[in-house]
Amino acid sequence: MKVLVTGGAGFIGSAYVRNVLTGAYGGFEPSEVVVLDKFTYAGNRSNLAPVEQERRLGVVEADICDPHAVKSAMAGVDLVVHFAAESHVDRSITGSAEFVHTNVLGTHALLQAAHEARVGRFVHVSTDEVYGSIDDGSWSEDHALEPNSPYSASKASSDLLARAFHVTHGLDVVITRCSNNYGPYQYPEKVIPLFITNLIDGGTVPLYGDGLNVRDWLHVDDHCRGIQLVAERGRAGEIYNIGGGTELTNRQLTDRLLTATGAGWDRVVQVPDRKGHDRRYSVDIAKISTELGYRPHVGIEAGFAQTVEWYRDHREWWEPLKVVVA
Repeated sequence: MKVLVTGGAGFIGSAYVRNVLTGAYGGFEPSEVVVLDKFTYAGNRSNLAPVEQERRLGVVEADICDPHAVKSAMAGVDLVVHFAAESHVDRSITGSAEFVHTNVLGTHALLQAAHEARVGRFVHVSTDEVYGSIDDGSWSEDHALEPNSPYSASKASSDLLARAFHVTHGLDVVITRCSNNYGPYQYPEKVIPLFITNLIDGGTVPLYGDGLNVRDWLHVDDHCRGIQLVAERGRAGEIYNIGGGTELTNRQLTDRLLTATGAGWDRVVQVPDRKGHDRRYSVDIAKISTELGYRPHVGIEAGFAQTVEWYRDHREWWEPLKVVVA
């Protein structure tokens, strides 16, 4: 089996590639894993360092919006796992064009190439942010799409394209929608690595608005495990939510990270709230749990402790990236 992983040098994509190539998914042992990545600021070759000597790994540096490069990379592929995306909400607010270009047009280029190459399965990795915001309860997969940021609107658009290629062309597409991820190798513009690296360096961290926005936190390894279940046994044309089962307000998240790094609340700076800041996300994971046996394995306490320790031990990885973020 040949697997194409788009965005495979990014945070979540590289975790998936490392897990596949180190035998984390039982009998799933593809003969070839090809990473297709543009290597922008968030795509980092060092994310693949633990498996760079693996003979089954191939790396193609290309843009998913380039139809010729995509067509070439798609040749002989049995499974596509599509992670590649512009994903930072703040960046989408200040400049949305790149998000539309990559997330919509890039996904279309991949779907078209997969259809033409008769790929066996296309897993489209999306986000719970496409649902909007929910005050009470949790979103099931049939909830209306009500995105509130340019980022989430571009991802919702790509979801609909993926669904359309299944209905119109019969392409075997499955869609996953995850909650907020955390773990090793996450680019330090995102909240958890930003807070950890700032705090262990003696700096301050920002807290938006009243700090009461709620997110569900999902360790990246649990997310990738859920994706693999969907890739192997998910039903064609279906959508599967993947969550971590731990909802925290941003204030609670900040408190846990302060404790984990030995810092105090004097290091927190209150800042104006983000434009269009969704109040609460919460996904219902009953479908993937019932159909595929998914459940998160990494508890929040252990996951946070391991993540803080990883950033303490890998300054050489994140310190150069902080210059770019700044």
